[in-house]
Amino acid sequence: MRQTLTINTNAERYTVTTETGLFFHFGSMVRELFPGKKVAVITDDTVKSIYEEHLTKQMNDAGIQWRLISFPPGEASKSFETLPKLYSQLLDFQLTRDDVVIAFGGGVVGDIAGFAAATYQRGVNLVQVPTTLMAMVDASIGGKNGANLPEGKNMAGTFYQPREVFIDPRFVRTLPDKILEDGMAEVIKYGCVFDPDLFSDLIDRAMKSDGGGIETIIFRCCLIKKQIIELDCKDEGIAMLLNFGHTFGHCIEDYFPEGTYTHGQAVSIGMYATALAGERYGFTAPNTAKLIKELTGSYGLPHSLPEGTDIEKVVEAVKRDKKRRGDKLNLVLLEKIGKGFLHQIDKADYAKFIDPHQ
Repeated sequence: MRQTLTINTNAERYTVTTETGLFFHFGSMVRELFPGKKVAVITDDTVKSIYEEHLTKQMNDAGIQWRLISFPPGEASKSFETLPKLYSQLLDFQLTRDDVVIAFGGGVVGDIAGFAAATYQRGVNLVQVPTTLMAMVDASIGGKNGANLPEGKNMAGTFYQPREVFIDPRFVRTLPDKILEDGMAEVIKYGCVFDPDLFSDLIDRAMKSDGGGIETIIFRCCLIKKQIIELDCKDEGIAMLLNFGHTFGHCIEDYFPEGTYTHGQAVSIGMYATALAGERYGFTAPNTAKLIKELTGSYGLPHSLPEGTDIEKVVEAVKRDKKRRGDKLNLVLLEKIGKGFLHQIDKADYAKFIDPHQ
C-alpha cells in the first residue's frame, strides 16, 4: 500500500512516498516528476553492486538520460576529498541547475550526495532514495546533509530540502542484521523522545520476536519527523530533541577508531548513558534507563562502553559539538519515556554529568 506525507517547511514543500515494491517502478516515477531532465544517481560501490542491473533497466526503459556515480562505502567517503570527484562527474555529464541528483543509498550517501546537490551550481533538484532503515526514518527527511572534517563528524554541511523522498521498505528486508540493528537505534530514539506508544510497541515486537510490520514503523517515524521539521526545519528548537543520545554518541564515534562502533551503536550507548545521568540528577523518571537498556539490548544494540574506559577523554570531542552555544551545551534529556526536553549545562561539566564514576 502506498502512503504519502507532504512536508511543508519555510524553504520547501515536498512529498515522502512509502510503498513496498516502489523500486520496481522507480524509473517511470522519476520520468513523470522530471520529464526531459538529466538524472545523476549517486551511490556507493556496495549499493551499486547490488542494484546496478535493476536500476539500469528501470532508467533505460523509462528513456531517461542518466549517469550512475559511485564511491567507496563508509564514513571515510563523507569528506571533502569525495566532493570534487562528484562535482567533476556532474560537470562531465553536463548536469544543469534544472536537472536532478538522486541520492541512492544509506546515510553516508544521503549526506554527501545532498551536500553535492546543495552546492553544485548553487543547488540542483535533489531526490532521496534511502536504502537503510536509519536513512529511511531519519537521514533522508529534513534537509540536513554534511561532510566530516578531521576534527569531527558533520562539521560542515547545509540545510537543503529534497524535492521528493522515495522509501521502499523492501530494501530493509535485504539488510545485514548489523545494519538493521543500527537503524533500530534511531527508531527507539523517536519512541524515547516523542512517542511512548511506539516505544511500547517496540517492546512488544521484541518480546514476540516479531519481525513484521516494518512498513508501519517506518511510516510512524516519518510522520513524527514531518511534524517536527515543519515546526523547526533549521534545528534551532524542537528538532534538537532528535539529537537524544547523539551528544555522547558522537563523542564515542570521534574517540574510537573508525569501525569500532557504528552510528546506531554509539547512539544506543548515548541514550542509555544520558537517561542514567538524568536519573542521577533527578531530571528523569526512575527506571527509564533500565527500559532503554532492555529495549536496545533486545535489538542487538550495546548500552555501555568497556569497563575502564576513560570517559573524560572520550568526551573531549564535546568541545566541537554543533549543539554547543559558547561555553554552554544543549543536552537532550528525558522527563520520561516519550517526553524529551532540552537542558543546558557548561561544556566543562559534561564529563562529570555523563560519567557515573565522577
